[in-house]
Amino acid sequence: MHQILLIRPGATSYDEQGRIQGSLDMPLSPHGEAQLTQLQKTLPAVTPVAIYSGPCQAAEQTAEVLGERFKLKHKVVDKLHNLDHGLWQGQLVDELKTKQPRVYRQWQEQPETVCPPQGETVLAAKARIAEALKKMLKKHKPGGVIVIVSQEPLASIVRHVLKLDELSGFWKSSEQCAKWELIDVPEGM
Repeated sequence: MHQILLIRPGATSYDEQGRIQGSLDMPLSPHGEAQLTQLQKTLPAVTPVAIYSGPCQAAEQTAEVLGERFKLKHKVVDKLHNLDHGLWQGQLVDELKTKQPRVYRQWQEQPETVCPPQGETVLAAKARIAEALKKMLKKHKPGGVIVIVSQEPLASIVRHVLKLDELSGFWKSSEQCAKWELIDVPEGM
């Protein structure tokens, strides 16, 4: 069995402002850097075999710091780019909540049924993530810990693909910054 250490990077300025970041490329904010320092103190005592991140600054900065800690070079996987929120990117979550309350509620409760204008569906993201995870797991022997650094909401989708659990609560990314979870991946994933 494999284990995935799923790590969400520290906050960006958009997380702090309550904006929809999506696939916009943003660095860690000063607060996000401080969160990363705190995160390192809480990580489990594991020895990863690999560190992967998506192609965004916050995830790459986090993966680079973790790589120094674990003495591993991180690898950027394009398929781990964050969910593209199309025309919603840059908007305040509260604006969308006020202007389109039904869409917002549906996005929170059933995200697979909503596609942001000119954006990506959750189902499309799930397919690319499943493909990327399959390649990663095939590359490493069972028993190893693989670190994946991913922003929200993509981290929730990664978790969903691995655990087949409920997918909800998008746009609560500021609450999820600099968090980690260790996920057991069943054989044959």
